[in-house]
Amino acid sequence: MMHARIPAPVRPGRGKQRTRASIEQLLSWAFQREFASLDFDELASVSGATPPGVGMEYIMIERAKLGCRVDGGGRSEPHPDADAVASALAALPQGHGGRRVALWIAELARSGLTPDWHQDDRPRCVPVAWRSCKHGAFAQTEVAGSVEVMGRKGLRRVDLVVCSVTYVNTGREIAAARRDYLAWWGALLELRDTFRVYGGLTAFEVTEQMPPAAPWRMSDVRQS
Repeated sequence: MMHARIPAPVRPGRGKQRTRASIEQLLSWAFQREFASLDFDELASVSGATPPGVGMEYIMIERAKLGCRVDGGGRSEPHPDADAVASALAALPQGHGGRRVALWIAELARSGLTPDWHQDDRPRCVPVAWRSCKHGAFAQTEVAGSVEVMGRKGLRRVDLVVCSVTYVNTGREIAAARRDYLAWWGALLELRDTFRVYGGLTAFEVTEQMPPAAPWRMSDVRQS
């Protein structure tokens, strides 16, 4: 499950006027509006070789030299800044997840989603199966044995009924989801700082704005 998060739409500036945009807005614009796509062998396909261990900064500099563009998948060419965003994301360092996280971020941006950090979820014990009738839904049970009990009419045999249960939204699952969110946030921070330090955009100026680093902390404060 993912969370829908639609950043305010942005448009590229014209001439010397650049549009201020957050890194999240920039990613959304590049992959939703401009249909940019990732090319992990961008430099190799043009220059014939890619030096080992290159980073986002190197990719951006060489892009400018070579004039290479990201494959737009048969559509009209993306805006040059969308190409730059895709190039920087394709060169995401391994310390931030490399290609796996780059593909994930691109898909999230394309879909207007953010990682699900299990907002409002709490560990719960629930039945494994349910049965429905005209009176509603009830936990499915099964007979596990029987015992004899003494009633007013003497001994009678009573079935022992059990309900199989499972745990959902366990602490481990919630922690894993939040680690994924932090990985996404850390990768966006890396991209933001790359564009703020090295530039590379002609129509946008990347702001310091970031999505919440740990939104569950704010949620916990509201519930306390």
